[in-house]
Formats: sequence, C-alpha cells, structure tokens
Amino acid sequence: MKAIASLIWTRSYLQTGNYASPRDLLTDSASCDHDSSSITVDLGRPAYHVSAVVMLPPQLDGQEGLFLHHKVFLSENNHNWGEPVAYGLWPREPKEKLSTFEPKPARYVRLVAESQAWVGISELNVYATPYAIPPDPTRGIWGPTIDFPIVPVAGATEASGMIILWSSWAPDLYFSSPGGQTATSQWHPFQHTVSQRTISDTHHDMFCPGISVDGTGMLLVTGGNDAEETSLYNITTGKWVTGPKMHFRRGYQSSVTLSDGRVFTIGGSWNGGSVTPKDGEIYDPIARTWTKLPGARVDPMLTDDMEGRWRSDNHGWLFGWKNLSIFQAGPSIAMHWYYVTDGGNVTDAGPRLHDQDSMSGNAVMFDAVAGKILTFGGAPDYEMSYATNHAHIITIGDPGTIPKVEVAGQNGGGMHSARAFGTSVILPDGTVFITGGQGYSLAFNEQNTMLTPELYFPHNNTFVQLQTNNIIRVYHSWSLLLPDATVLNGGGGLCGNCSANHYDAQVFTPPYLLTSSGQLRTRPEILTISRETATIGDEIFIRTRPKIGSASLVRLGGATHTVNTDQRRVPLLLKRVTRTEYSFTIPNDSGIVTPGYWMLFVMDAEGVPSVAKVIFISARVLGDPRPTVPRKQGYFFQKPAWESWESGCLQRVLGSLRWLWSWGV
Repeated sequence: MKAIASLIWTRSYLQTGNYASPRDLLTDSASCDHDSSSITVDLGRPAYHVSAVVMLPPQLDGQEGLFLHHKVFLSENNHNWGEPVAYGLWPREPKEKLSTFEPKPARYVRLVAESQAWVGISELNVYATPYAIPPDPTRGIWGPTIDFPIVPVAGATEASGMIILWSSWAPDLYFSSPGGQTATSQWHPFQHTVSQRTISDTHHDMFCPGISVDGTGMLLVTGGNDAEETSLYNITTGKWVTGPKMHFRRGYQSSVTLSDGRVFTIGGSWNGGSVTPKDGEIYDPIARTWTKLPGARVDPMLTDDMEGRWRSDNHGWLFGWKNLSIFQAGPSIAMHWYYVTDGGNVTDAGPRLHDQDSMSGNAVMFDAVAGKILTFGGAPDYEMSYATNHAHIITIGDPGTIPKVEVAGQNGGGMHSARAFGTSVILPDGTVFITGGQGYSLAFNEQNTMLTPELYFPHNNTFVQLQTNNIIRVYHSWSLLLPDATVLNGGGGLCGNCSANHYDAQVFTPPYLLTSSGQLRTRPEILTISRETATIGDEIFIRTRPKIGSASLVRLGGATHTVNTDQRRVPLLLKRVTRTEYSFTIPNDSGIVTPGYWMLFVMDAEGVPSVAKVIFISARVLGDPRPTVPRKQGYFFQKPAWESWESGCLQRVLGSLRWLWSWGV
C-alpha cells in the first residue's frame, strides 16, 4: 500500500477560507446541519483502489481542533457516495490518524468531522493498492472499518447489543504499566457511534485477563497487568465495580462459568511469577468470594513450551459442563476433566489424537446438546513456532469419561491455512467462522499472515474459504458474534510506537445473509416472546414472521488472546403451535445451558437467521437472581452496518487549493 503518487489534487471544504500553515481549518458555519464539516479530495483521475487515509492534525498546544469523530466516504463521480468506508473516534492526541478499509475504486475521497465547531489538518495522505479482491457475496462481505481511540485487545457483547472494548493502562501499549486503570471504548452499532472512557474506579489494569460472564449476568474480568485484581462489569447498565482479589496473581489465565453460575480459573503465569503453580480457584458471584482449589492442579495441563511455565499454562481451552465439571480440551495435547467439589480434583481425559500442543489455537462448542467441540490451529510454542492447520471434533459425554476425538476437515485434512493467533465465532446455524492468524507465531509481527477466513460446516465436515479482507489480524486480535448474526473482528498490536497496532475493527456479514448479488436476504423475525428471563427446563413460546425452520441459543460473552470460553451454541427442538407460533423447551441441564445471557435466533428453511432476542437463563442454584433484560435493546437493526447508512448533508462548497503529493510507504 502506497500513497498516491505525484499528482496535483484539489481539495474542497464546506466553507471557503484562507488559512495559514501549519493548520487548515474546517468550520461548520456553512454546513446545513451545523454538526459536521468536511474536506473532499479529487485524486485527478478514476480507478484508484483507495484503501486508507492518513491525517496529521495541527501541532498546537492543547487539544483544540483535533479531528476526533469522523467518517470517510469514497466516490467515483462526486455524486454517489453511499455508506462510509470507515467511521469512528480517533485518539485525542496530536498524532497521525489512520483509517484503513477494504480497497474500493474511487476518484473522490471525503473526510467528515462530526460534532465539532472546527478541526485542523496539517497533512493528509490517501493510500491505494494496485489490486483489489473482487467482491463475491457468496463468500461474505467485509463491511466498513470502525475506528477506536484505543487498540482494543479484549471485548464483550452487552445485553443491549453494544460492545465494550478495552486495551490496557494506555490506549496503545501494555508495558510499563503504573497500574490502576484501563482505557476502554464502547461501540453503539445501532447509532454508528464510538465513545471512550478511562476506568479507574476498580484500580485495575485489565490487560491480558480472564473473562467470563457469571451466573448472575455480570462480566467477570480477572488479573492481567494488575494480577490479583477482579473487576465486574454490569452488561445491562454499563457500570464497573470492584470485585474481590484472587488468591493467585494471574495473567493470561483462562476462566469459565460452571453449571451453577460460579466461575473457575486456572493458570496464568505470564504475570505474578511462575515458580508457584497457578492451581485452580473458584469465584462465587453471590458471596463475591474466591476459594482455592488445591486439588485442581495446573501441572497436568501444561504444554511443553520451550520458554517454560510462564508460557505453558496460558490460555486454557475450558468448557463448563455437567455436574460442576470442567473439560479442558487444550492447548496441551493432553486433555483433562477438572472438578470443584471437596477442594478440587483433576483426571486424565486422554490425548487429542495425534495432534501437538496448540498454544494460541481455538476451541469452540458448536453443539452443546451433543457435547461437540471443534478445535483448530495453534503452535507447539507460544512464540517462534510454526502453526498448524490441524482440526479435531471432540465429543464429550458424562464427566470423567474419555471423549471421542476425530480429525476434522475434508479427508481429515484440517483447515486450508495454518493459524496461530487466529480467532473464531460460532454462528447461529452451527457453522464456525475462523479468521486471522499467522503461519509462524511471533507477537507483534505481521509476516506470514492469513487474510482469507474460513467457515467450518459440521454437516459435511468441511472448511470453506470466505472473502479475503485487507486488514491484518494476528496477536491480540479477537472476534465476537453480534446479535444481528454478523461478526465483529478487530484489534491486534498494543505495542506502543509500532506498526502492528490496529485501532479498529470490521463487521463481516456471512454468506447466509446475502443473495448472490450482495443484497441482504429477507430475514425471519421474532415478533413476540413469552418471557425474557427463564430457567432451565422452561418452555418458551414465540411468534415469528414468516414461518421458520430452526432455532438456536448462542451465549453472550467476551474474548481476548484467542480465548472465548463463554461462547457455545444450543440447537433447539421447535414445536409448531400455529403456522407462525412455536414453542421450545430449554434443555433441563445447566451444564449444557450455562446460566447467563443468551441470544435467541430463528432461521428460515434456507438457514437465514433473524436478529436475536436476548434472554437471561438461570439455573436457580444461585438464588435465582434473574436480572432484567434492557427494554431498549440495541440489536433491533434490520440491516447490517454496511447497508444501513443515510447519506446526510455532505454538500460541497466552492474553495480549493492545490496539493502536491509524493510517494510514501
């Protein structure tokens, strides 16, 4: 990707004016809505595959005139602009601002500032690629880039449909932490806006934590840079509170919600020392206490990492299961059952066939009723290690039994690409979306990267390649399922002044939502639901439009460092009441339907999913807390983000200057 070379450009403002270097001011006094200002650049000829905009703000004292809330539009003719290719909130500092997006043919580039009286630009560069991947809606569509004021390395889906993201004590680096605070950002998908906040209330730098939604619906964030701390986030009210300190100092540990709503954590020697084994402990969300489990030993699940224990107990693949058990599927080749009663225990569950240790790989429970888990990718060592394309289906049964393990992929060949640091999401129809990663694991390095995602189909045990994207996602990237059945994929980096920082995310629209021409398919709708809070074993009635063919529950949760132990899918058995009225019974086992928030999807006969209804499911064993599901839910958008924009007021007022541009890298 290079800056467009040696051309005389024309730039046009919403208002004319002669402004002296080093700042060029855009004022909103000529704007028809008084809420935005814009600059339009004519590249001089068509057919550039424009892929990025880099803007340097004026180097002034203070923060006056900084370009913050913004949108980027492209056009081939200066008339048809369509939806933005990027939007969001840039950091509040006088550094270069970057928006990278999917390459698109354009002659005109428009940068819009929103909600500011004036902004300044010292330098603006537009970048293009020599070639753009032709769109193919049968393989999905990558939507606009969402810019954040932080490098997001962890995130979770709120009950309202909004997304909470965070980095570390600073927006763009994790090291040299003074502790006590975390930079966060919130994405409002239904408003297409981004906000920011620094959290110091909990005195917790939440970089590299364990993340779980407990049985009361609270997001539990543990350890990390402040390795003993626990923070709780209410995903219905958006408020953070301080939780109890853990017994062990942990970073890079995994945690998982159990069948009674408590949370188990183990490992995490990246921080807090690696001499003492980081055995298990358990959190009670009612008492808000941690209890040691000395019998839940970490040593059996260690990988044989060349760097030793501080790497070998990281990022466990944990699944809460029946009767308070936990199944550990990896990343070590050795699998185990963990137990939390009577001080804890661990038993052997056999090897993952002829696999290898697979650190920074993935494991997802795509069918909790059948106990089916897909594992894939990873590398024998955390860093400086070649990744694998290996994939397996693990079918677990009663706690303590040896699971069935089978190779996955056509003829057992695994994925198309070897991936470490990749991420994945279970989709409502039971397929698994896989994206990002690299063939050789090396933190903060962007070589040997995988830009073509894959989709796993359980019904025929195959991996299919999807639409290639333009933005690298490797170390510190993540993916989350959105309530409109699309995927938010973002992050990567957090290494200070380095080229691997990605202050952004993209929405991927899977093929099941698209026609062959790229139009959004007509979705089924859930018109009414008999209850928004329920208990395992309850029967729920829904009315839909039109009739539907299937339904599923997918749990809300959070993700970081390739780990999302919250996500799991429960296929539902529908009973037809009338032509468009149905009932289903929630499985009567909280080891299958873990207590917490779930997204209810319905699919038509062709597998097109609805927008979800969020419900809370309780196991009763925690005093039946039954939190309220927000009435104003943000997931009632009928179009994906890339198709739901209004053009607004983007008129061009005369006034231009000539800019001379040169090559850059």
